Amino acid sequence: MSDHRVAPVGGASPGGTPAAPAPAAPAPASLPAPAPVPAHEPPYYAVVFTSVRTEGDDGYGETAERMEELVKEIPGFLGADMARTPGGLGITVAYFRDLDAIEEWRSHLEHRAAQQYGRAHWYESYTLHVAKVERSHSFERARERD
Repeated sequence: MSDHRVAPVGGASPGGTPAAPAPAAPAPASLPAPAPVPAHEPPYYAVVFTSVRTEGDDGYGETAERMEELVKEIPGFLGADMARTPGGLGITVAYFRDLDAIEEWRSHLEHRAAQQYGRAHWYESYTLHVAKVERSHSFERARERD
């Protein structure tokens, strides 16, 4: 999974004026550098989950890690990109080969329990979009050798 925990995205400050973009957090030495999920041969599907969290963790981090483990077991799961702004807006885009894979993930019992808990405790608001990807390509800068 691609993980961009703090996105360098500007937003409005509490006074309503645009905030300066936050610097990207450096990746810890033990983690690979962040990279987007590679392009896949279309068609496939993107599930876009955009949320605003409540204050505090209340077990969110541990549950999110568990959901990342579980979704990788779904046949047809292609990967996910995640980012969160300093102001609390989170975006996860998960990619699936087909609608059957999305349905299997949506109806997974442990995922359903996390969804219910999230509505009750973790989210001020969220939106979910499912889109069919019809075109996909990627770019990666060549790295210099040492």
